[in-house]
Amino acid sequence: MREFGYQRADDVSGAVALLAADPDARFLGGGTNLVDLMKSGVERPARLVDVRELPLDGIEPTSDGGLRIGATVTNSDLAAHPEVRRHYPALTQAVLAGASGQLRNMATVGGNLLQRTRCGYFTDVSRPCNKRAPGSGCPALTGEHHNHAVLGASDHCVAVHPSDMGVALVAFDAVVTYETLDGPGELPLTDFYLPVGDTPHRETALPPGALITGVTLPPAPVAARSRYRKVRERASYAFAIGSVAAALDVEDGVVRDARLALGAVASRPWRARAAEEVLTGAPADGTAFAAAADAELADARPLPDNGYKVTLMRNLVVAVLTELAEEAAR
Repeated sequence: MREFGYQRADDVSGAVALLAADPDARFLGGGTNLVDLMKSGVERPARLVDVRELPLDGIEPTSDGGLRIGATVTNSDLAAHPEVRRHYPALTQAVLAGASGQLRNMATVGGNLLQRTRCGYFTDVSRPCNKRAPGSGCPALTGEHHNHAVLGASDHCVAVHPSDMGVALVAFDAVVTYETLDGPGELPLTDFYLPVGDTPHRETALPPGALITGVTLPPAPVAARSRYRKVRERASYAFAIGSVAAALDVEDGVVRDARLALGAVASRPWRARAAEEVLTGAPADGTAFAAAADAELADARPLPDNGYKVTLMRNLVVAVLTELAEEAAR
């Protein structure tokens, strides 16, 4: 790791100003991803601007019945918060499915959304990678790719986004708020991550130098009956090979409202809009659930060694929706 400067920010505007004064600086929250990338040489910031002590660590109800989550709230505090557990249980489950207890105690909400892919070619600076070095190539296309993307990828990058939290937040229409030198702004999380295209190194739509200040969850009654399920290669402390955040509102055996998002299938948490359209107004049964999964996965383009993900995700979607429907029928 090369030498770097360190400075603790006193307030949000000061943090933004410090980064603007040094284009090679990075914001530091919990550091659970950034510091790893610095050790491997992927990230080489000249200065770290510590934002951990900024007053962005609260979780508060909004006037319309949603929740406002500060950017420096730790994953552990988010998962344990009674309002999150009551109104967005899939979010609690998603957070608890990620990393380890020690890491959740350090990792922050803002940092979680900005974590970078765990693709082995990205983290190995001796190998080419279009995300790390634009134009150098994507060896995952013909190399190790069993846990890579089946949706929304391109010939330039097939890596997946590793966040569990992000999958649940996308399902519930979360909005990211941020601060720049020009003032505050916001982005729906569905627009926060950029399509891969031919510029995989451009990962988010955040303006340069922007500091994430929080995430707002709008009121979503359907989210009170929600679930997050994660499939991984070992029982704990492993990234997903497929995950689902789902919520169902069922009345008289018919789906009135549905939310669905998929994880570990694309470069971003994947909102399953096609599946939601199929589900809404359909019978809450296995036939409709399978049709919804098939509609979402119709555009899947697996690589030679990750075609299993299409079957896995179909089965996972059906299983989770079935659990929710059975719960609603009790």
